[in-house]
Amino acid sequence: MRKLVNTLLAGVMLASLCVLPAQAEIHEQTIRFASTGSEGSPLVIGQRKFAEIVKEKSGGKIDVKVFPAGMLGGDMQSVASLQGGLLQMSALNAGLMASLAPDFALLDIPFLFENTKEADAVMDGEVGKIFKAELDEKNLVVLAYWELGFRNLTNSRRAVEKVDDIEGLKIRVVQSPIYLEMFQALGANAVPMPFPEVYTALETGTVDGQENPAASILTAKLNEVQKYLTLTRHTYNPMVLLFSKPVWEKLDPDEQELLQQAALESAAFQRATSREADAKAVEALAAAGMTVTKLAPEEIARFREKTKPVAEKFSAAADPALVKLLNDTIQQARTAK
Repeated sequence: MRKLVNTLLAGVMLASLCVLPAQAEIHEQTIRFASTGSEGSPLVIGQRKFAEIVKEKSGGKIDVKVFPAGMLGGDMQSVASLQGGLLQMSALNAGLMASLAPDFALLDIPFLFENTKEADAVMDGEVGKIFKAELDEKNLVVLAYWELGFRNLTNSRRAVEKVDDIEGLKIRVVQSPIYLEMFQALGANAVPMPFPEVYTALETGTVDGQENPAASILTAKLNEVQKYLTLTRHTYNPMVLLFSKPVWEKLDPDEQELLQQAALESAAFQRATSREADAKAVEALAAAGMTVTKLAPEEIARFREKTKPVAEKFSAAADPALVKLLNDTIQQARTAK
């Protein structure tokens, strides 16, 4: 864990060492920071770390209040509140931004990333800057990219050991077209649904299963209503740390700089926390009684093949130059020693 934290922090140490001038214009204020993450999840731990950093940097003048578990509404409701200046901050699955900026759908292409090194190269590089600019036009300021992690499939009916086992399962998916088409291509009946509604839907049998990173499955206690976990790792979710642009533009430059520094520092911490939690969560879910299935390489290849038309469709709909940059960045990271 120490090595991982040090590696992730390396890129932001310079910013964290910056000291705001004594005459910095910092006003007393409260920032509401909402998410749909469960208490104890890497997402909410990251939110609280951000709040801690901001409090320290502002000398207690800026109070960041964390609202987890959809307390202020679902993801898309939060987006509308951010755009309207009714909410200051939120952290959301980057794929959900596709409804505002269609190119974001590229991040949810099935089996796009093999590991977090590739994902970091994309989000911290030129691709991430392009996405930031696209959301800036939508009244949203991107402060940093956090992560939710690699998503896996769970269900209550049977062990999914091969792609054919998904046939007929009713699976809750993220409210994004690419997830609908991905799981329909795999033979499931895909049902889009806000995350705060998932536990009840699983408990009542409204849906048979869902897909999320292992840490999210554990902290949301979905193992209480799900028996089978399959480590599909079908998509990797970056998260977008968003600030309301109408509110941002009213802040003094010193306040903006403070929040930007805090965002970068908390991003390094949050990613490290998420990656450590992922492996531990799989072990904990197995210990709690879930049947955990790791797919054979040849079966993963079948998953890739069945979802290939979905990947091709959404790639074709995006800016060709961005698609090339995305693929080139991944390839460079994949082959780097």
